[in-house]
Amino acid sequence: MLDAVVVGAGPNGLTAAVELARRGFSVALFEAKETVGGGARTEELTLPGFRHDPCSAAHPLGINSPAFRALPLQRYGLEWLHADLPMAHPFPDGTAAVLSRSVAETAASFGPRDAGTYRRLVSPFLPRWDTLVRDFMSLPATALPRDPVTLARFGLAGLPPYSWLMRRFRDEPARTLLAGLVAHVMAPLGGFATSAVGLVFALAAHARGWPVARGGSQSLSDALAAHLKDLGGLIHTDYEVKRLDDLPPARAYVFDTSPTALARIAGLGTAYAGYRYGPGVFKIDYALDGPVPWTAPEARAAGTVQIGADSTEIATALRSAARQDRAPDAPFLITVQPSVADPTRAPEGKHVFWAYGHVPHGWTGDLTDAIERQLERYAPGFRDLVLARATAGPPELAARNANYVGGDIGTGAASGLRLLLRPKPTLFPYATRHPAVYLCSSATPPGPGVHGMSGHNAAKAVWRRLRRT
Repeated sequence: MLDAVVVGAGPNGLTAAVELARRGFSVALFEAKETVGGGARTEELTLPGFRHDPCSAAHPLGINSPAFRALPLQRYGLEWLHADLPMAHPFPDGTAAVLSRSVAETAASFGPRDAGTYRRLVSPFLPRWDTLVRDFMSLPATALPRDPVTLARFGLAGLPPYSWLMRRFRDEPARTLLAGLVAHVMAPLGGFATSAVGLVFALAAHARGWPVARGGSQSLSDALAAHLKDLGGLIHTDYEVKRLDDLPPARAYVFDTSPTALARIAGLGTAYAGYRYGPGVFKIDYALDGPVPWTAPEARAAGTVQIGADSTEIATALRSAARQDRAPDAPFLITVQPSVADPTRAPEGKHVFWAYGHVPHGWTGDLTDAIERQLERYAPGFRDLVLARATAGPPELAARNANYVGGDIGTGAASGLRLLLRPKPTLFPYATRHPAVYLCSSATPPGPGVHGMSGHNAAKAVWRRLRRT
């Protein structure tokens, strides 16, 4: 009998398996697809030689993750590469606000009336960032805060909705860039704790940047898998699990799946019947004949570029997707240009680029024209550079990754208290009504993002139980 079986080889499943194997437990991991990776994969989606990341590409949470930083992933080939700027947010007039490694440079891009406000907002947290990020990515029920004073201060700034935070700033550049940061979780800007989302992404950039992995996001997943194998763990790919009986006997079963899939596989009935999924995304991967011709020079030097004319346009796009009535006419876009930092992603002189916009859950339309109209506003002539494109709406994303129910790449709605209380209000979110079955996907705290901390936290709950028994 194995000590633990992990189902799903996304970043959280891989991390959970590694953490258990590190502590001497026998572990086997089962993945339905041909390769490990989940939301951190790399494929030639368009043309030969163009290496695209079908989902996550830039990794501000990955490089700052306490779980990943504790593992020797560089030994297994993981190398973080940085563009000159972590992120830029261009405006229709050709200017841009930036998120730089430097707080001063970021503040200066907001203009003189808001520069001081921004510095005062983020400066208290940066010196204690490593402790702070560990505190809010860990589960309070299993780990006491290392710096409760700083965590409480962060809570005062972050728990109110972004609409409150926005009042601190007088001009649109700061409001718009921060609204874009909040929009990474695909929730309306007025939701509970949305200020914290913007602050986390900003602090992550100042602390260590928003890098890409050399060769693609698959490098991160492959490093975790190689480490697991060295620890004695077994990995089985192309193995779809439909019920617990499909798995070998084990003392614990850990699922990197959606809650509803877990309930179906483990026979938990209506345990997650009330679980809600959020808006979907429509994503396009591009093979380009050259770099994106951004009007704003700052955007040409950035790894990630946010597209939204102002905070009002961003808020409108998010509300449209959340109401599930229709896709926005002017979608807010998150775009990543990996080959700015990593020329190995494309043939010499060529580039890879991806963009996605928010759409209603399960939407079946085509957002290609709306996305490219937005890109042409900030990069005239973009369409002329397109060699090939690969599009994926909610149905295609769900087919590629079963965790993306209805195209929701966060594996669950992040609006209101659902941002913090996942998958349901409980002090033990990783445990289920089955004493040997656990959930470790991004449907559990601390939520979406390639950081592995949901897997780390779930593994902690598992190994404590295994040692007791």
